[in-house]
Amino acid sequence: MKFICKYLLLLLLITGLAQAQVSQTAITRVNEMADLPAPLNIIDWKEMALKFDSTVYNFNSEGKYWPLIWMDTTGKNFKQPVIGVYTAIGDVRQGKGNNKGMFHEALANMGAVLGASLVGIDKSDSGGINYVGMLKNYFNKDTGWNIMMNNTAPEVALLGGGYGRDWWYDVYPNVLFYAIYDQYPDEPMFEELARTIAEQFFKADSVLNGNYNYSYFDYGKMQPMTNHICIQADAAAGHAYVLYSAYLKFGDPRYLQGAISAMKALEAQEINPTYELLMPFGAYLAARMNAEQGTDFDVHKMLNWTFDGTAVCRKGWGVLTGNWNGIDISGTVGSTVDHGGYSFLMNTFDAAWPLVPLVKYQPQYANAIGKWMLNAVNASRLYYPQYMPAAHQTLPEFAAVTKGVIAYEGIAMASTYDSLYTSLKAPVAQGDGPKWVPGGNPEVSQFSVYGSAHVGIFGGMVKETEVPGILQLDLNATDFYGKNDNPTFLYYNPYPVKKTIRIKVPQNQKTDVYNLVAEKFEVKNNTSGFDLTLEPLQAAVLISTLADRIKTPSPAPALKN
Repeated sequence: MKFICKYLLLLLLITGLAQAQVSQTAITRVNEMADLPAPLNIIDWKEMALKFDSTVYNFNSEGKYWPLIWMDTTGKNFKQPVIGVYTAIGDVRQGKGNNKGMFHEALANMGAVLGASLVGIDKSDSGGINYVGMLKNYFNKDTGWNIMMNNTAPEVALLGGGYGRDWWYDVYPNVLFYAIYDQYPDEPMFEELARTIAEQFFKADSVLNGNYNYSYFDYGKMQPMTNHICIQADAAAGHAYVLYSAYLKFGDPRYLQGAISAMKALEAQEINPTYELLMPFGAYLAARMNAEQGTDFDVHKMLNWTFDGTAVCRKGWGVLTGNWNGIDISGTVGSTVDHGGYSFLMNTFDAAWPLVPLVKYQPQYANAIGKWMLNAVNASRLYYPQYMPAAHQTLPEFAAVTKGVIAYEGIAMASTYDSLYTSLKAPVAQGDGPKWVPGGNPEVSQFSVYGSAHVGIFGGMVKETEVPGILQLDLNATDFYGKNDNPTFLYYNPYPVKKTIRIKVPQNQKTDVYNLVAEKFEVKNNTSGFDLTLEPLQAAVLISTLADRIKTPSPAPALKN
């Protein structure tokens, strides 16, 4: 049999065409969320991402605390300038005149480049500047670590995350880099850097040998370390993501071996090891590697670890649920216990990156991920001062300073400042910036540039249909190094009655559309689009291809979870 790509055969085999419908698997935490969150207001996330890019990447922006970017000419690691991006508005540690202009974070810079790229902006030539190539400066060759890090040099590392204080800060910039490399495969030197990072991570996994129970890893000395920070065993998910991406890119079987080793270490944990951003990548890799490599990782276990809020090291870290004073905040990601709950915009954006494409490989989670995303997408507007009622935010009088594109860092059930903003009722939009430099950082540093920078993740995957509350989620958008030639979308109906939406197909081109959940063709040889009826509280996953390119293979046994 001939197929348009291995991916189509893979997905059809996973679903097992002998069945009438893919049985859906619930995620307990998602069951606690509203079917239809209220008040419902899905903003245009692509528009927000485009506006963030045009507003923030403007060296001539006027107003107090603006512009939010500057040029760092210190030439750390590579003798070239690198753009600096503020972590928070007004952060006194940053800017060209502070700390030699060296303090800026990869989390902000890489997040902004990736987000812009996902909504169609070429950041390798934006206003004549190659912002992509500048990211090389975060590759810390001067220190001998030879991986991407959150800062360019140790002189400023203790001002923010990285350099052995906090393991996820060392791992996540490499996850971001590999995503950006997927978007810019021809960027000079990126292949060399990607291979070097993969080698470092492979060596580290070999040293760790199945035991990730450490606070961080010294990639220069190749030694696992412990310090005052509790163990971060979910770093294994980050290692696995980088190594599996490297395997898909370069084909070196050692990288696949390392990814499997890291995933086994993660799965072997007896308690929930979630710490910050990495566990959702473990769930995604479990689903994808099971499908592509025939492994048998426990997807459901890792999804529960992601959502449940049962983490021990980072106590209560997971996905929040609830309606606070008539406002649904369910679906946002952060601490489920800090001051009754404290979620963060960047964590919410970045959880969608791996969890949405997971459905391609495990369509049994279409309902759960569809419902979670509706809640997360709806609630995430509340981080922005223009969408949160003034009575529920700490600085409504300073909203103009955000120019409509910078959000508060987080949303809490009660002010985490204890003696400040205590009259505000839940939910409270706020941020931690003033705590980073007590007496130094202004109040407006509660507005998070680095969190807002990741808006393109939503912008690249989320679109509302003509029926309010029914989203079109692009399962290819963040499935980096995947087989993404065929448009694949998730639609979830949050209503207790059937709803019908219009599905478009390319004009004057015969198209077949297959529903991975219903396990049937919705249309064949279609050239004009069609109406799709969604059952109550049910999802559809549609994959489109040129007519007659999808064949019907023999059924295969269902994979674990």
